[in-house]
Amino acid sequence: MLRVSLWLCAFASVTGFCAEAPSGDSVIRAAAGGSEIVISTTARLAGAIDSLSWNGREFINSTDHGRQLQSASNLDSGTPILNETYNPTEAGCERDGAGPVSSSRLLHLVATGNALQTTSQMAFWLRPGGKSGGQLAKNNTVLSNHLLTKRVRIGYKEMPGVISYDVTFGLPIGERHNEAVFEALTGYMPTEFSRFLQFNAQSGELEPLSEGPGEIGRPVVLSVPGGSHAMGIYSPPQNSPATSGPTYGRFNFDSAKVVKWNCVFRIREKDGIAPGDYPFRMFVIVGDLATVTGSLRTLHREFGSH
Repeated sequence: MLRVSLWLCAFASVTGFCAEAPSGDSVIRAAAGGSEIVISTTARLAGAIDSLSWNGREFINSTDHGRQLQSASNLDSGTPILNETYNPTEAGCERDGAGPVSSSRLLHLVATGNALQTTSQMAFWLRPGGKSGGQLAKNNTVLSNHLLTKRVRIGYKEMPGVISYDVTFGLPIGERHNEAVFEALTGYMPTEFSRFLQFNAQSGELEPLSEGPGEIGRPVVLSVPGGSHAMGIYSPPQNSPATSGPTYGRFNFDSAKVVKWNCVFRIREKDGIAPGDYPFRMFVIVGDLATVTGSLRTLHREFGSH
C-alpha cells in the first residue's frame, strides 16, 4: 500500500489548494530471520520512529520526545557549543514531555511496504528561555528553520536484518555557524540491552565495551545478555574533508532506565558553514548477535575503513 502526504497549506493563498496535513502514523515491515522487523512512526512524534520490533521484542524506549530512533543537530550559533542550547530535534522539544503533540512539524510522509520517507521541520529541544546544564537556550523560537529528511528501508542486498537509513539535514539561510554536530541517528533502547560491544574490523569480531559515556571510532552494538536480540549501527566513511566521523557513542542512563547509542558527524568551517543539504548514510542492524556480527563484516567488506 502506498501512502503519500504532502504539506502544502503554506501555498494555499497562491494555488488555492491545501492538502491534508500528514498524520505521522505509518508502519513498514519486512521478513528477517524467521520473524518480521516492524517499524512504526506516530503523529505524537511528528513522524519520528516510535517503535522498532523484531522477534517478540521492542528495541526502542520511546517515552518523552527525545527517546526514539531519531536525528538531531547541535550548532554553535556564533558562540561555543554548549549542551543542547541550539539543538533542532526531529521528534520535538523537551517541554513536549510524554504528551500527545510534538512541537516539530511533519511536512511529508511516504510509507510503502518496507520503505519510509519523511521530511520534518524540527523543533528546538529547548524552548526560548529554557536551560540545559545551566546554559541558556540560544534560540528565540520553538520551531526551527532546519529540515530533516530521512529515507528508511528494511533489508539491504542479501541482509534482511540490515536497515538502510539515509538522513539529510537542511541548514537554512540566514544563520551563522562555524561548528555543527550532527547526531545523524540515535537509538534509545530498553535497559535489558545491557551488553555493550564494539566491532573490531581487523578481527571481524565483537569485543566488550564499557558503558561509557563516550564516543569511539568503531561501530557499536547493544545486546541483551544472552545474545538473542541485538542492534548495531554502522556508517560508511564520509568524503567531505570538512566532515569528521563517524564516531559512535554509547550511554547508560541508569536513573532514567534507558540505554542509548548514536552515530555522530562534525563539521567545522572557520569561514562559516554554508547553508544547504548535509547527507549521511547509515545502516541499523537488527537480529541475534551472530547475525549482527555477520552483517557488520559484510558491510565492512563493502565500504571498508573502520
